[in-house]
Parts: sequence; C-alpha cells; structure tokens
Amino acid sequence: MKKILALALVLMMALGCAAFAHAEGEITLDVIICEYGNNTRDWFLGTGMNGTSFVELFQAANPDIKLNLEVVSWSDVHKEVSTRISNGSAPDILNIDTFSEFQADGLLLPVKDYCPDDLFADFFPAFIQESIIDGTVWAVPDLASARALYYNKTIFDEVGIEVPTTWGELKDACQAIKDFYAGEVYGIGLDLTEDEGQATFAYFAWGNNGGFTDETGAWALNSDKNVEAMEFVMDLINSGYANPSPSTQTRYELQDLFGAGKLAMVIAPNQLPQYLAEKGFTVDFVTADIPHNEGATGSSVGVMDRVMAFKDDSAPDQAARNEAIGRFLKFFYDPANYVGWVSMETFLPAVNSAVGALVESDPSFEAWLNVLANCRFYPAANAQWADVRNGVVVDVEQRALTGEEVRPLLDALQTKITGK
Repeated sequence: MKKILALALVLMMALGCAAFAHAEGEITLDVIICEYGNNTRDWFLGTGMNGTSFVELFQAANPDIKLNLEVVSWSDVHKEVSTRISNGSAPDILNIDTFSEFQADGLLLPVKDYCPDDLFADFFPAFIQESIIDGTVWAVPDLASARALYYNKTIFDEVGIEVPTTWGELKDACQAIKDFYAGEVYGIGLDLTEDEGQATFAYFAWGNNGGFTDETGAWALNSDKNVEAMEFVMDLINSGYANPSPSTQTRYELQDLFGAGKLAMVIAPNQLPQYLAEKGFTVDFVTADIPHNEGATGSSVGVMDRVMAFKDDSAPDQAARNEAIGRFLKFFYDPANYVGWVSMETFLPAVNSAVGALVESDPSFEAWLNVLANCRFYPAANAQWADVRNGVVVDVEQRALTGEEVRPLLDALQTKITGK
C-alpha cells in the first residue's frame, strides 16, 4: 500500500510539474512577419514601442506562451515559407499577402478555430470578404494600403506641365520631361520585379477596364484590354519615359529616385511621405489619381495583407494552441499596440477600433480611408493566384522587356493557368 501511495504521489507531482511547465511557457508559437519598411524589425524586435519591442511586451503579458518571431523581407518571404513547408516546419502564424495556395493544400486552420468573436467582429467586413473560400474565412487582414500617383511639383512647374489624368496625357508629360531634362530625369517609375510587378499590371490593366478576371470571376489574363495595357507599359519603357531597369528596380529604389528628384512620377502607397521623410528627402510632392486610358474608368489599387494560422497535427493540445494563437491576435490588434504599428509604418488599419485614434493623430488618414473604399483588390482568394502573380511578372512582363510580343505571352499564361 505504501508503495502504491508513493507511486501516486510521484505521479501527482509529475502532473503538477507538467502543469507548471505549461504555465511557464510550454506552448511555443513560431511567427513570421513581413518586413514592411525601415521600422518593422525595430517595432517587433527592437525598441520601437517606446523603448520596448512587441515581443517583450507580449511575453510580459503572456508568460505561458513562448513567442519565436522572425521578420523576413518581402523579397525572401515566399521562398522562405515554401522551404519551411517542404521541410515540415511551417510557422504557426504567418503574415503575408497570399493565402489561397496554402488553403488549397489543406495547411490552414479556419479563422473560427482561433480568432475570438469580439476581435473578428472588429475587422472591416469588406476585408474579411477577400479571404473567404467556399464560405469559410481562412485569414484575417493585417493592414491595408492604397496606391496613388505622386508627382514632383517642382519638376512639373519647371517643365510647365499639368498632372496627367489619361494615358495620352501621361505620355505627353513624360516626353516633355525627357526633352526638358535631356534624360537626366525619368518621367515615371515602373516596378516589374517579383516584388511589385503584379501591382504594375493591375495599375494599367484596371486603368483600361481590364484586369486579372472577368465579371464572372474567371481568369481573363489575355483579354484585349490587358494586351493593350501591357503594350502601353512597354511603350513607356522603350520610349525612355521610365526608369532604366524596371526588371530589377523595386518600388523602394523608385521611391529613392523620386525623393532624389530623378523621377518625376511614381505610383506608391500612402506611406510614401513617411518613407521619404525618414530617408531625409525633402521633395515637394502632390498626390493624384492613377492615370487611365481614354474612355476607361480609373480605380485605385488596394493592397491588403493577411495573418493566417497553420495546422500542426503534432501539437499535443490543439485547443491550447488555438487559444494561444487567438491571444496573439488579440494582443496585436489591441489599439494600444496596433495603432502604434499602423501609424509608424503609415498603413491603413484593418479594424474599426483603430480608426478613431489614427484620424485623431493624423487627419490625412481619413482621406485615404475614403480612397480605400473605392479600391480593387487582387483576386487572392483564388487558389491559382500565386501562379498568376508569378506568371504575370516572370512569364509576361520580364520576357516582354526582352522584346517578346505581349499577346502571345498573355495567351500562353492564360493557357497555362486555365488549361485552355
């Protein structure tokens, strides 16, 4: 009997130790955050939040969850995530732009499994709609941005031109800039890299009443409107109106050229002013609508990134893991934290609770929220979006830069994606 009692006591002590270990950090969350700008890494891992990092604040508030958070550049994140998935070490939480390919492979948890109801109700419904497949929400919005045309007012005044609203006016403005500065200043910046090439496609395809899909949601990559749009882009480049290396110069390099007065126009997100200020540029700029083709309807381009959670069948306590993921989201989107994050990188918020504080601190946010209301978004809920995104950039834009004709390239991409 004594041996049995002793054994029971040992078991009770072991169970108690296990419970204590759980309370002290048994659950570990591996998190990947994309690097949005100069402040991202410092905010999450350094001293960005009034001398304390996000990770330190989270750990202090949640001592029973160990947070392994890594900030990865946008140019590397897709390859990094793919490699980790292949190695069986997908992150628990991922911040990225696309989600449908992960959902199609059965890798994601439905949002309802981990997101607290009150937080879910705080997200803008229009944003949530962009992450629904077959009636299920698979990701929540991280943040958003809207794109606009920025132009250098000093250059425009010196050349004596008005801001262009149509493609014809855009070409005329670029020609005037080229003539006036003898090639020392480029008219417009175009990013055809794997970073933002899909955005450039959207600017001009949507600005010609085209786009990635037709009105039914079916892929329409090789539509006449898209062919005309991409031919116009190539004409801008071949005419010497754009930056000299669009296949390698990312939007950050274009923003630097714009700040240095070497680029008269650039299409960029709403955080460009802060980017320029932090880099020490003092360019006199004005924002305007993105030019569109004559007879077409212009539209703003919205970009929304997401936060998603991956399955982990090896986790010993699925409920506890899901709860931990939910606590991470609650802490991140708490206005006390989230407002600082969004305003520091000058993004647009994804939750209603942050709007008031952001508008109060910077009234210009309200105008951008109005722009965002009229934005079009990438068709990221389609499982083929990642292939389309890469195909538009690598198979079409970059090959067209070498002299290949646009229509056969778009025809080939349409066939590759749809099988017909």
